[in-house]
Amino acid sequence: MKRWAAMLLFVLTPACGMAAPAWVTTWMAVPDTVGPAMPALSLRQALRTSVGGDNVRVRLSNELGTTPLVVGAARLARSAGGAAIEPGSDHALAFAGQPQVTIAPGESVLSDPLAMPVAALQELAISLYLPQGSARATLHGEGLQLAYLARGGDLTAAAVMPAAETDDSRYFVASVEVLATSSPRTVVVLGDSIADGVGSSTGAQARWPDLLAARLAPSSVAVLNAGVAGNRLLRDGAKPFVGPSMLARLQRDVLDRQGVRWLLLHGGVNDIAASDMLAVPEQQASAQDIIAGMQTLLQRAHAAGIRVCAATLPPHGGVGKPFIHSAEGEAKRQAVNAWIRTAGQFDAVADVDMQLRDPAQPDRLLPAYDSGDHLHPNDRGYRAMAEATPALPL
Repeated sequence: MKRWAAMLLFVLTPACGMAAPAWVTTWMAVPDTVGPAMPALSLRQALRTSVGGDNVRVRLSNELGTTPLVVGAARLARSAGGAAIEPGSDHALAFAGQPQVTIAPGESVLSDPLAMPVAALQELAISLYLPQGSARATLHGEGLQLAYLARGGDLTAAAVMPAAETDDSRYFVASVEVLATSSPRTVVVLGDSIADGVGSSTGAQARWPDLLAARLAPSSVAVLNAGVAGNRLLRDGAKPFVGPSMLARLQRDVLDRQGVRWLLLHGGVNDIAASDMLAVPEQQASAQDIIAGMQTLLQRAHAAGIRVCAATLPPHGGVGKPFIHSAEGEAKRQAVNAWIRTAGQFDAVADVDMQLRDPAQPDRLLPAYDSGDHLHPNDRGYRAMAEATPALPL
């Protein structure tokens, strides 16, 4: 089933003239989940950049907190895998010239620029010390990368974090920026758990956006993952769904980003699922509702000078609880996909439904691409999604 000849290829157009250096987001994780109260501790988290630069800064978030968050120390280093950092690569981060910072509830802070060369696809480790803990942690729920948590004071400079426990959520880190030497060109993947990479292997960088970034490296094109597991296109979260909706967060997560050229949209699956799972009128969505939401998103993106590539909705027949696969929901999916393919409104289409489905049972994922829950792709399935993404001129 490998079709590498069809692998995504972004067409890079040369920039005109010399551009002044500009800050560009090289990695992001949308704060989407309220975490538990945390005691005083240190934690270390790894991430992988999409583009590089000679200077770097980090945004920390207390967006979902209800009390001030005191960060007693923050450090950035090259990751050596697991809880370890590369010797000699560790740097202290500062905030307005100070080694510590207090972040108000609902706010975020950006560190001072750090003169540290960062390469494309560089594995970095961010270490934080929280001397007062946190009453309500701000998380990105589906990190798919282990965070290492340790008590015993400020351990942020340790060569290996002596972690007593691990977790696979992202804690307090919202984005990393680098100072680009050329005009920033950014692709943002906006979507639900499939954009977020649920079903891929922890720590393997095998999400759809990861594979797009790897395909582009070492170009100057940043690929950002604005996926949120459980997110809907039209409506904010109602358990088990997670909000705010894609339409509500479009400005913050896409339009306000520096140098965005393309938006890759994967949305609508959870709007259909909610109609089957939540038997209240205000949570229902028809195929036409989803199409209208996509049109609104498209119009807003185009008004900001951003082109949009829409991904068709993959099959989920055989999915287990709490999700439901109904005949009515399948009809909606087919109707939305037919519109995406034939209406001619999007600037490009990634037909991931065609790529991922089982030819013998088109309402189901091909077993080789199924993570096991019949809803989310596995590593091979996400690679197939990258193969289904067309050439996008940048």
